[in-house]
Amino acid sequence: MPAFGFTEVHEMFRREVRNFAQKELAPGAKERAKQESMSIEIVKSIGDMGLLGIGLPEEYGGQPGDWVSLGVAVEEMARASFCEALLPLFPHLFQIALGLTLKEIQQEWVPPLIRGETIGAFANTEPECGSEAAAIRTRAVKDGNSYLISGEKTAATLCMQAKAVLLTANTNPAIGAKGVSFFLVPLNLPGIEKSAYIHTGCKPLGSASIALDNVRVPAEYLIGEEGKGFRLVVAQFDFWRVILCLMAVGAAGTTLDETIEYSKQRVAFGQPIAKWEGVSFEIAECATLLDAARMLCYRTLWMRDQGLPHAKEASMAKWWVPETCVRIIQRCMIIFGHVGYSEEYPIEQRLRDVLGMQIADGTPQIQKIVIAREILGREFLPY
Repeated sequence: MPAFGFTEVHEMFRREVRNFAQKELAPGAKERAKQESMSIEIVKSIGDMGLLGIGLPEEYGGQPGDWVSLGVAVEEMARASFCEALLPLFPHLFQIALGLTLKEIQQEWVPPLIRGETIGAFANTEPECGSEAAAIRTRAVKDGNSYLISGEKTAATLCMQAKAVLLTANTNPAIGAKGVSFFLVPLNLPGIEKSAYIHTGCKPLGSASIALDNVRVPAEYLIGEEGKGFRLVVAQFDFWRVILCLMAVGAAGTTLDETIEYSKQRVAFGQPIAKWEGVSFEIAECATLLDAARMLCYRTLWMRDQGLPHAKEASMAKWWVPETCVRIIQRCMIIFGHVGYSEEYPIEQRLRDVLGMQIADGTPQIQKIVIAREILGREFLPY
């Protein structure tokens, strides 16, 4: 079995992405983080760099690359500008899902996502349910050669700018979670109304609710078979959680780098504060925690590359890494003092952004259920 670690190809790719991100994404990142939508020019530049098609079919405009490479790209982008680092996830999500549909549908939607010409969204959460698939109330009723979908979705990231959304709907409520199906829904169809949420962080990602009132969706936009498509796609979603974690790692990493430099320059009691153990020990602890968090993420992606089971490791990362990165950024803010708490520095913005990663794609409690299931066996779950 290949040894775990970064290859020279990974390191070369990291340098390339870092150069791009620092040149193209870092300038203006502080100002863009306060906007309520993603810069289309920035999205296009990321697509032009090839970072939206890592590991995706070349026939759609993708380029060779493994899951570790995708993680490297996301971490380096997040070091420069947090929200844009999420973008490479959506072409993968659409490719995985639309791989269960007609070739023509894949060709219509995946290449524009890879080129950065359009944006996609994903919607599963509802006002009264999140991770509990059996509680999904959005209904999809077959009507001739189409489905009529009605219901409400919440917390749909990028939905205000997206051209289409992948969403869950129950086609057979009598059998609970086994009746949940997956659909591609173009967001220009009649009967759709979107409403934006104003979150404390991740503002350019534009989370929103979607109200659907008898939206007629062509039957060929059903993903897989009724009651099966969503489970087939979700079974491949472990990478999603790890990528969110690497966004947090990127934000914490650049914050720690800034803090190290600041501590060497800031003088208190006649010497740089880096000489005081109250500061140097904090930096040492943060560096240790960050390295452990980063390695947990990359080890999980490496396991995915090797075809090894990694659901447990993905959930371990998802509950622990964002929490750890929040702690690191907060401790760095304290070292900076009052200016770290001000809008003069981007630390407060990163703290608000990374807080959102503790909730996205399943709270820590949900992740611990997955971990316990993998360790103890499904028969020991409390439900």
